[in-house]
This record gives sequence, C-alpha cells and structure tokens, in this order.
Amino acid sequence: MTQQSINMHFEFTQPLDKVFAELSDHERFGSICGIKMRRVKDGTDGANGLGSVRKINIGPLPSFEETITDFEPAKRIEYKITKGSPIKNHVGLLQFAETDTGCTLDYEIKLQSKIPMTTGIIAAALKNGISKGLQRYAVQQA
Repeated sequence: MTQQSINMHFEFTQPLDKVFAELSDHERFGSICGIKMRRVKDGTDGANGLGSVRKINIGPLPSFEETITDFEPAKRIEYKITKGSPIKNHVGLLQFAETDTGCTLDYEIKLQSKIPMTTGIIAAALKNGISKGLQRYAVQQA
C-alpha cells in the first residue's frame, strides 16, 4: 500500500488574518469544503488551535476524528487522523503566507488507505472536494 501525497496551492485577495481565521475554524472550514465537520474537543487556546479535535462525517461513511498537532496563528496548521478511519498515516499541512494582494495557502495531505488499491481513489476524491471548495471560497472573497 503506497502513500499518496496531494499538493494544492490557493491564492486569496483577502487579508491573511481573515483567511486564516475562517480556515482554522473547524465548522467554517467544513462548510467551505462541503464536509460535515464539528469541533468535539477544544484546543489549548480554548477553540480550534493546538490539540483541538474535529469530528468529520462524509456521506454514509463512518465518522472519524482529526486532531490539530501543530498550530501557529496566521502561519500553519497541521493535523492527523486520530480515530476511526480507513485511512492511515494521514497528515494534513496548511501553510499560509502573506502577499501584496492578500495571501496564499499551500495545502499538503499525505495518506495511505488501509484497504488495498484504494489510496489513489481516496486521494483524488479528497483533492477534488477540497480544491472545489477552496477555489469557490477564493472567488467569493474576491
């Protein structure tokens, strides 16, 4: 079972602080990407930061949880799946940078499926869903 890597780049015309605030909020991020997502455990900041846990439901699939493992305001968010998923070795990294016209987001996801020969299918579905949501968000913010 091979590990897959998804790399996405997005540009936003809104200020970095605004974009980071919206994309670091679990419920808002889920809404943007069309995923049912809610915070089930507060982070050390009392909200969505380091140590926070979000529960994700996608269609008829069993829910799973992701935990924020690294959080640096207006710079980076790293998370991993910590409970209940057919995906293993899953790590997501969002890196933000300010630009003259707004900000950018470089989003990388590494994953491996526990089910043989499905990692590529899962990676493609993830990339498609997240890309569509974040591209739509970028256009709405312009």
